[in-house]
Amino acid sequence: MAEPPAGRPLRDATRAVHAGLPAAADGRPFLPGPTFAAPFHLSGDPANSDYVYGRYGNPTWTAYEQAIGALEGGEAVVFASGQAAVAAVMMPLLRPGDVLVVPSDGYFTVRKLANEHLGERGVEVREVPTPGPGWREAIEGATLVWLETPSNPGLDVCDVAGLCQAVHAAGGLVAVDNTLATPLGQLPLTLGADYSMAADTKAMSGHSDLLMGHVAVRDPARAEALRSFRTLTGALAGPFEAWLAHRSLATLAVRLERQCETAGALARALAERPDVEAVRYPGLPSDPAHALASRQMSRFGPVLTFTLAGRERAERFLAACELIAEATSFGGVHSTAERRARWGSDAVPEGLIRLSVGCEDADDLLTDVARALDEAVG
Repeated sequence: MAEPPAGRPLRDATRAVHAGLPAAADGRPFLPGPTFAAPFHLSGDPANSDYVYGRYGNPTWTAYEQAIGALEGGEAVVFASGQAAVAAVMMPLLRPGDVLVVPSDGYFTVRKLANEHLGERGVEVREVPTPGPGWREAIEGATLVWLETPSNPGLDVCDVAGLCQAVHAAGGLVAVDNTLATPLGQLPLTLGADYSMAADTKAMSGHSDLLMGHVAVRDPARAEALRSFRTLTGALAGPFEAWLAHRSLATLAVRLERQCETAGALARALAERPDVEAVRYPGLPSDPAHALASRQMSRFGPVLTFTLAGRERAERFLAACELIAEATSFGGVHSTAERRARWGSDAVPEGLIRLSVGCEDADDLLTDVARALDEAVG
């Protein structure tokens, strides 16, 4: 990675562009292409070779992991998806009789993994809403506390630093799902977390064309345990996907700058409409999470939510949008939205819309949303 100018550290955009790139050499590309290999040439003692077999390691993974580690402030391990990264933290760490605390309003497949797999194998699972005081009681005796902040889809925020101190004092570990904020918006390891996880499928890669996940840690033993789980379970990222994610990382700061600015403008515009209820965006000064989010986040992410009067109006709004695709992911360059209650997995109103702001022109997007809301009346 490039050296910072004398007297100050590199800023986010520069770090994202240069992270994980090899040293300059004449005739070589800035970012080497993906390495497609199952076996590698291997003679003698395998310990003498960096790469021996595709399930153990790949140079393209290594470059992307170095890039992510540079942004996270730790050592990163890449996985085939965000959910694979979640499993790599939880599954090898928790045993019968251990206690896992998860957010009741967080990503539903995390709760599903906790309750339907770990819970059935003797792990005690406690669910706590992201906002509010419930965490203080729930963390007593906990082995692992899983935080998701901002939460998805509620966009609530919890005090990562304060909870990390309390959990560590009680003898537990903390993992933070940082998918929505990204390491350019929030640094869980710096705030005290033991694990920082993200679904790189979302804003990290940003183009809605791959599945990827990572976990970052500061303890080398934990990094090795994550790699061992990846090797044993085969939860491998493809080299082409890893290369695409690394290539896309260079525009992360630029994308987030546009997305967050537009998301804030859209949230303000929606909050002024009498036909729109419960606008949530941590960057909105009137949002319940704003004060805490402002203390621990430098960017508020590209996602906002708002509620319309029932399922039918929400569906008419989505159908009327011309620039916003109806889809279930978020963080991409194309704006997307969905009526979140259609999945039946979150305790949200029937008319709640989760909208992920893309990189379109802000005025065009605001105009499209206003027109679609007007057309959805009736």
